[in-house]
Amino acid sequence: MTRPDSSPARRIDPRRYYEAVEARDPVAERPPVCLYLEVTNRCNLLCTTCPRTYEELEPPADMSWKLFTSIVDQVPDLARVVLHGVGEPMLVKALPRMVRYLVDRGVYTLFNTNGTVLGERSGRALIDAGLDELRVSLDASNARSFQEIRGKNYFNRILKNVRAFRALQEREGHSKPRVSAWLTGLKETVSQLPDFVRVAAEVGVKEVYLQRLVYFNEAAIGKAQPDQTLFEQMSGEEAQYLKEAERLAHALGVVFSASGAASEPGMSLRNSEGNSPWSLCRRPWSLMYITANGRALPCCIAPFSQHGYDHYTLGDATQQTMREIWNGPAYREFRKALLSDRPRAACAGCGLRWSL
Repeated sequence: MTRPDSSPARRIDPRRYYEAVEARDPVAERPPVCLYLEVTNRCNLLCTTCPRTYEELEPPADMSWKLFTSIVDQVPDLARVVLHGVGEPMLVKALPRMVRYLVDRGVYTLFNTNGTVLGERSGRALIDAGLDELRVSLDASNARSFQEIRGKNYFNRILKNVRAFRALQEREGHSKPRVSAWLTGLKETVSQLPDFVRVAAEVGVKEVYLQRLVYFNEAAIGKAQPDQTLFEQMSGEEAQYLKEAERLAHALGVVFSASGAASEPGMSLRNSEGNSPWSLCRRPWSLMYITANGRALPCCIAPFSQHGYDHYTLGDATQQTMREIWNGPAYREFRKALLSDRPRAACAGCGLRWSL
């Protein structure tokens, strides 16, 4: 893959990588600047908002080192790589090596973890590898709610692990990785927002993010149900919990924000694009998502918004080059549909602010 000009990737803000897109046509004018590499689809939790709990999306696998390096080496000027998908990245022994491979190439590197296996040894390995950002998906402020949402009773273990990791960073003066705590917005847990901010502060985490619930329009699963979403459905009482969490975060010195391009939590829960919520999406021009088995998907949200990878598979990294996939027939048709008033079903209810 080659880029159209000599602009180096370091000029791209890795947290706003989508701003690198200047034109949206069926044929992308430049290679992706971001990769989502699903280093594993194995997981040790049974989250009630995740499709892998209810069906096998692909054969269980860890991404091989050969496939990982082949993908990375084919994409010049990467600004950002996210090492997660539907599995738990820290179950992969080669994860620190993968992080180091990317960091040595000047790539901003991050992933989400459930924190269950974040011990001193694994934590030090990530620090030594130069990981930029570590996102802890917690989704509850107490053990009972955690077990109901995430399927296992690991809440106190995770808090212990995160507290110890942050203490290690403070004790030894490590500014990286930046650690944040994430909560998926559900109606049944919105009242926990202030306590969630408090719990994060107590374990030394200074950033908290509220992310949108993604759910299937047909055959919804577990707690990922339309009646659980806060998007465009917040009551006055629920809005007060959000405001209380914002005030508490300010008092505790915690950044409280929203996922993706939204600058604050309330903004992420409102539809600003009317009947075309997909219309601002730049993902098919800025990023590629590759599963542990090498399947190319449009983004990390698609598996949560439509059943069946075959509906939005765009290529196979074990059989095709990144160049062949990126501007191949499947990607061109996908982009063309997204630019129309008839996008693919996985995109129809989506929008820029679902970005993770």
